[in-house]
Amino acid sequence: MNRPARLAAAVLTASMAVLTTACGSGGGDSSAAPIKGAGADGAKASADPSASVSADGVKRPEIKLPKDFQADFESWTNSDPKLQAILNDGREELRSKYAAIIEADPESKAVAFYNSDATQATARKWIRQFTDDGDSIIGKVRVFDPQVHLSDTGSGVLFYCVDERQASTKNRKTEKVVKTPDKPESLIQYRLRLDKSAEGVWKTTSLTTVPGACN
Repeated sequence: MNRPARLAAAVLTASMAVLTTACGSGGGDSSAAPIKGAGADGAKASADPSASVSADGVKRPEIKLPKDFQADFESWTNSDPKLQAILNDGREELRSKYAAIIEADPESKAVAFYNSDATQATARKWIRQFTDDGDSIIGKVRVFDPQVHLSDTGSGVLFYCVDERQASTKNRKTEKVVKTPDKPESLIQYRLRLDKSAEGVWKTTSLTTVPGACN
């Protein structure tokens, strides 16, 4: 791409780190099938939930996004409390990375909180693509079509789509704004595996992004 928004997350797996961009080629798992048993109640969750001690007793970091960048999570609810917990921590994992870019903080504690050792290094590498160039992000992303279930091994599996076409990068010094191209590749499917830590947090242990998979 011509270096517009680059909001598509790095392809994160335990064994590889191939960075993708909003209008570039993405890493994917061609064997992945649609998730069964994914239920949503149709409510729209707040894009900026307050954080302290949650209902499960876990003290989570507070993640704030500024007014000039919105991450709207649509139908991010499930009637099963276990699946809702996976949705909640999967949402905050993504929000933590957006906040780290905006705050120019690749070493964000919130990113570490929601990522395992396997994915944390690559998440930080993706964040540094922005911070090293002096870029922040503005506009809006739409996060939708969440599909979630528990695997036979007890891991959480979460697929969701991100529409980046209303988002842009903005250089901190020059204030130059570069828009995300209005192309099919700017709709990205995220495919996550999450495992529950001893502290009760569903940490992301692998993540793959597939540009264009949500069209």
